[in-house]
Amino acid sequence: MQNVIEQTIKFVKITLANAETGHDWFHIERVYKTAQTINAIEKGDQLVVELAALLHDIADSKFNNGDEEIGPQKAGDFLKTIGVEDETILHVQEIIRNLSYKASLGEITFKSKELDVVQDADRLDAIGAIGIARAFTYGGYKNRVLYDPAIPTNLNMSKEEYKNTTAPTLNHFYEKLLLLKDLMKTETGKLMAQQRHEFMLSYLDQFYAEWEGKK
Repeated sequence: MQNVIEQTIKFVKITLANAETGHDWFHIERVYKTAQTINAIEKGDQLVVELAALLHDIADSKFNNGDEEIGPQKAGDFLKTIGVEDETILHVQEIIRNLSYKASLGEITFKSKELDVVQDADRLDAIGAIGIARAFTYGGYKNRVLYDPAIPTNLNMSKEEYKNTTAPTLNHFYEKLLLLKDLMKTETGKLMAQQRHEFMLSYLDQFYAEWEGKK
């Protein structure tokens, strides 16, 4: 197992060498470590959890013209080359296919403990101090404004609307980030999310106070 993980880490580092910084190797590494922390308590299949965590953003659809199958395909092709069993490959591909927030806005057709673990780990990296940094990094990458009081949040977006939104970065807090705490699947993930959620609320209070010139 260790050799498989080492080869996968090497593959991911090479593949994501020039990735946008919110979805780079360091994001993968954080999700990988958090998934290990959660799975130590939740007791899912360790190999599936670790491979899915490492490969979950190997070809993010956001950076591949919206192609939602390129990630599972690329992960599967790689895992075959290092001799991973077909059953494990298929499970990892289903996790990648169903992991994202936008996937949860459509029909959910796959469930597993391992998906819950990796999904919680990925969502935890989207909230708290690092989540805030990632949100504004991606907003800058897409040339979005920080905040515009004239542009309301959309709390009932369809999957297509979510994929195509160009709203200010601060809207993203209400349209996704602040919703994640209540979407955690594992008990461990729920506990970890609480403090990060509260940090974001404090950040928003500070942001609005500064925006109005009060602090």
